[in-house]
Amino acid sequence: MKHLLNLLAAVALLVWGTHLVRTGILRVFGANLRELLARSMGNRFTAALSGIGVTALVQSSTATALMTSSFVGQGLISLPSALAVMRGADIGTAIMAVLFSFDLSWLSPLFIFVGVVLFLSRQDDTAGRVGRVLIGLGLMLLALRLVVDATEPLLASPSVRALLSSLGSDVLLEITVGATLAVLSYSSLAVVLLIAALAASTAIPLDVALGLVLGANLGSGLLAVLTTLKSPVEVRHVSVGNLVFKLMGVLLVAPLIGLWLKYAKPWLPDLTSLVVLFHLAFNIVISVGFIGLTNLVGKWVKKLMPAPAEAHAQMRLQHLDPSALSTPSLAISCAAREAMRQADVVETMLSGVLPVILNNDLRLSHDLRKMDDTVDELYSAIKYYLTKISREALTQEESQRWTDIISFTINMEQIGDIVERVLLDVEDKKIKPGRRFSEAGMAEIVELHERLIANLRLGMSVFLNANVRDAQKLLEEKARFRDLERTYASNHLGRLSANTLQSQETSSLHIDLISELKRINSHICSIAYPILDSAGALAPNRLRTPVLPGKL
Repeated sequence: MKHLLNLLAAVALLVWGTHLVRTGILRVFGANLRELLARSMGNRFTAALSGIGVTALVQSSTATALMTSSFVGQGLISLPSALAVMRGADIGTAIMAVLFSFDLSWLSPLFIFVGVVLFLSRQDDTAGRVGRVLIGLGLMLLALRLVVDATEPLLASPSVRALLSSLGSDVLLEITVGATLAVLSYSSLAVVLLIAALAASTAIPLDVALGLVLGANLGSGLLAVLTTLKSPVEVRHVSVGNLVFKLMGVLLVAPLIGLWLKYAKPWLPDLTSLVVLFHLAFNIVISVGFIGLTNLVGKWVKKLMPAPAEAHAQMRLQHLDPSALSTPSLAISCAAREAMRQADVVETMLSGVLPVILNNDLRLSHDLRKMDDTVDELYSAIKYYLTKISREALTQEESQRWTDIISFTINMEQIGDIVERVLLDVEDKKIKPGRRFSEAGMAEIVELHERLIANLRLGMSVFLNANVRDAQKLLEEKARFRDLERTYASNHLGRLSANTLQSQETSSLHIDLISELKRINSHICSIAYPILDSAGALAPNRLRTPVLPGKL
């Protein structure tokens, strides 16, 4: 039991080390890697080369699949180009398996020591994140050594030998087990290295090891499909197409395992090399041999999984990229872009209020009120997306930006709710009864509305650029708008005293309307507070004079 626990712990350490390397690389170089992928789509061969390079760094073809899928989902690259990237990604992860198969255990203490020193001393900058990568590499090398050591005493057990020998009777069972291990561990690289270590220890026969390797390759494709299961259909096209290529490769190579053992074994007496080079050869064969089929497979996948109608496709989230979550700085940028999209919808709603009032347009009012559902959905999606970002991996500046985005989206959601209420009031108290504002009252509403639109656009600019001067200007507009609202409310009361019929009929709506516009302006101006607070430009107390004790 102790030896089995040691083996499981070594496997867990191997998976964890792979995770540390993958997430560390993505946090340091994630944005650059995505840019490299996006720029290399000129033809399928450069796309494949970029897939090799990116996957060799992040040590995960699944991570590359998620990045590439997001590009397709945003319409930045075509599906055949994305599938070409994945052909290279499979080669990249196989190359890393070959590299780690060498005895590099002597590097493990050095990597762990240097990595821990960097990580503990400089956690919040690039050096600390590089330290995280070094820790992961050191743990992977240490885990591979521990796997070999833990399997030796297990082999002495007759029951273990009987269990392992039962795998050799069925290639389909071997492929299934390998695929299951890859999905459960979230890393086909770790599983292939584990299989190579077990084969080197003679814990499993060579033919079984090769069958498990085929299963691990299939499992990596299945893992990408499962990861993108809830994504838009355009995103899932990439993972499904990649799985199709892997299925074709397994069907082609599985009957040839005996030939590999017959012709390669005399030249590769080292059992570890025999396994990892089979893994590399498998991926080179299916990548080079099938790269000409990317267009055909792309068309077939699109036919199997047709995209929804354009009208529905336009409503989907455009910038909340799941693959960016492993790169917090990039995920923050994605959330900010989606927040600006939410603000664009709010601006459309707010801009439409005046035409509804002027033209008594019930149809436009109904359409604008429906847009509040979109604002609410975007708010929920952005909030949920931000909660999935690892706060521990954020720098102080990124953490502040995270808070600013949440605050901004809350304000936009509340503005959308207010606009919806305003439109309902206009319908019930003006359009349906057939009433009209007085000429002076309408001029006041137009003036406030124009200022409100200008302030909203300024607020969006402040959120996007964090310009302190613009934030100060926005806060000044809050006081100016408040003074205007008081003046116009007083003017309205004056018109009521003069017994103006139109003012009397629309009095309740007029007062409520300018009050709601003031509330909207307050939400817009609150965008400036975090910017000014970060710059130290906010006074600690906005009271001009302290309250006297005798007047409490």
